[in-house]
Amino acid sequence: MAGNNTFGNPVAVSDLASGILDPVMRKRAGISVELVQCWGEIVGERLAASTRPEKLAWPRRRHEDDPFEPAALVIACEGAAALRLQHETGEIISRVNAFLGFAAVGRIKIVQKPVEPSGRRPAPKPRPLTGREEDRLSKLVQKIDDEGLRASLAKLGASVLRTGK
Repeated sequence: MAGNNTFGNPVAVSDLASGILDPVMRKRAGISVELVQCWGEIVGERLAASTRPEKLAWPRRRHEDDPFEPAALVIACEGAAALRLQHETGEIISRVNAFLGFAAVGRIKIVQKPVEPSGRRPAPKPRPLTGREEDRLSKLVQKIDDEGLRASLAKLGASVLRTGK
């Protein structure tokens, strides 16, 4: 949590950033922060690793009375994933429209270019436990009868010991 609102209640930094970035992204790219943030849930982690929504390209309306036409969702995509993305366009359009709550997207335009990671760094590889640490951890959890709970606590303990926290 970071920052305070006028009433002294803590506010999450992500809420502050979304409040600032969302209007800018809507104006510049016609896309919301939530769509970018939830991209992995919409297309699946496998595609999300090599794709990124760029913008919603709305068709120009000549007159106010022109009927609504859905936008084209421009998706940046790395080479090999383009074919997979192309095969799943119908499903992705359905999922994006469901996420947005209306039939906003009518087609997908694929732009091949490198996709930067979504702010996630790969987790550092944990160091192996020493024999002494393993023995200590084993003794701590050996009295727990439930096998699943014992395994979970051993895993948690190993994680804590590896990070030194």
